[in-house]
Amino acid sequence: MTSRTLRASLGLVALPIASCAIESVALAQEPSVAKPTPIGRYDRPSGPIYQSRSVVVAQHGMACTSDPRATAAAIGILENGGSAVDAAIAANAVLGVVEPMSCGIGGDLYSIHWDSQTGKISGLNASGRSPAKLTRQVFADQGITEIPLYGPMSWSVPGCVAGWYDLHSKFGKKSMAEVLEPAIALAEKGFPVSPVIAGYWAKTEQSFLPWKDSQATFLIDGKRAPKAGDVFRNPRLADSYRRIAQFGPDHFYRGPIAEQIVAFSEKNGGYFGLEDFANHTNEWVEPVSTNYRGYDVWQIPPNGQGLAVLQMLNVLERHDLPSMGWGSADYTHLLIEAKKLAYADRARFYADTAFESIPIEPLRSKSYAEIQNRRIDPQRALVDVPHGDPKLVQGDTVYLCVVDADRNCCSLIQSNFHGFGSQVVPGEVGFALQNRGNLFSLSEDHPNRLEPKKRPFHTIIPSLVTRDGKPVFVFGVMGGDMQPQGQVQVLVNWIDFGMNIQMAGDAARVRHEGSASPTGTPADADGGVVHYESGLPQETLEALARRGHRLQASRTSFGGYQGILIDWQRGILQGATESRNDGLALGTDR
Repeated sequence: MTSRTLRASLGLVALPIASCAIESVALAQEPSVAKPTPIGRYDRPSGPIYQSRSVVVAQHGMACTSDPRATAAAIGILENGGSAVDAAIAANAVLGVVEPMSCGIGGDLYSIHWDSQTGKISGLNASGRSPAKLTRQVFADQGITEIPLYGPMSWSVPGCVAGWYDLHSKFGKKSMAEVLEPAIALAEKGFPVSPVIAGYWAKTEQSFLPWKDSQATFLIDGKRAPKAGDVFRNPRLADSYRRIAQFGPDHFYRGPIAEQIVAFSEKNGGYFGLEDFANHTNEWVEPVSTNYRGYDVWQIPPNGQGLAVLQMLNVLERHDLPSMGWGSADYTHLLIEAKKLAYADRARFYADTAFESIPIEPLRSKSYAEIQNRRIDPQRALVDVPHGDPKLVQGDTVYLCVVDADRNCCSLIQSNFHGFGSQVVPGEVGFALQNRGNLFSLSEDHPNRLEPKKRPFHTIIPSLVTRDGKPVFVFGVMGGDMQPQGQVQVLVNWIDFGMNIQMAGDAARVRHEGSASPTGTPADADGGVVHYESGLPQETLEALARRGHRLQASRTSFGGYQGILIDWQRGILQGATESRNDGLALGTDR
């Protein structure tokens, strides 16, 4: 595909992406004709006119996050001698202040790290387990057939704080007090809330009303969500951060914070005991990979969904995507169908490997991809998609990546699942607890069924791409079920369609919704819905509709991307970040 064709395709952008409105489109009947703008979505003096911003370039360090203050904190740590992990933790802590609906120490964490001294790739699964007292029978006795999305029965132990310390003990240089200081100062002094964050905050305002500590923590004067431009403070979170920095993870898991959470749980219908926190451990894991056109793409194995990225790539690799072209009906159809197949397997097989034997090797094999590929009809959308035989709703998450001067790489993703997690702040701790327990199945025979001390299925997935044993791309796409779909689209844009890493994230995305879920929810009988952004060519939409895809124009829930490219030959780093949120990439030459 020529650059002229790509430019024409991406130039068909008529609607802003950041709005949250959604409209249905009956393309098969009366397709509307999109009118191209004179030169594209963005007026730019250099580079592609359809690219939202320039790639950031630096020599000695790079940080990319979804908020400028988090990125600035990370760069400050790097410039003062900190490692990539130090900077990543600092950024994560700041995001817990400024994006509390997306992340925080009441949630879980996953990370992939590349050590420049040893050349070793390490994976950290810092996801927590269900309460020891919570069984499927508890729900059956109360006549509950699905685990609630919100409230104390959706809780699992947060793994984030232990994850910070696990990473820091292996790869950190600065003290935890230095690392957390930017977040502590921001929580105490306050920060002006951005329009994007204010919009998300407002959606949850009413959900805090049953919980007085949630109101006191996250509502202005305990009454309303902060509006754009309001200065918000969270002194309770600042105090929790300060004590965690001073006393270590025991303050969270064996000290006052665990005691507050358990006391609150006992009074409000939860099932946490002190032993659930005291016994918490994270797991260092061997990341799994597949080779895609000469690049090794690395993911954390289940209980997360990273394996779906590898499965999708293995199917796509069997096709000549460049000849199809970005935004073509053939490529987009193939992408959607590969997703359906991978997610059917995700619903059936992905679970906690401490409880279930997961066929990871067969699922990520090239031979299995060949079998799966045969199930795809190039001219017709799959409707009934059972899982193969290998012998989620929107989520709120933050993804960030950091590379330091030594080229140590930290790819980190952290989340409390839905906006503000369970919506419950358990006492005066300053953060909400996650609701990951909602992702368990209550079915007796499902691999992801609820059991005591078990990790639920997880959506958050960091990624790392290597070539010839060295990292070349550190990236991720946050956002629930969108994450594997978003990662694959970014990778294909970069590898197959030759886009730079900013353009690869800016290009319009599609998101299929309606696959079966690891909670036991079946797939939509009609094949689900393909949501699309306004930059997709009109002729592609019409062709997809003819192939049986149900289409819906959407302006939200297409994920949040950050990425760092390592150019070993020239000794530089390139940074990119999401144009759909408040992201910022910054580099340092110090």
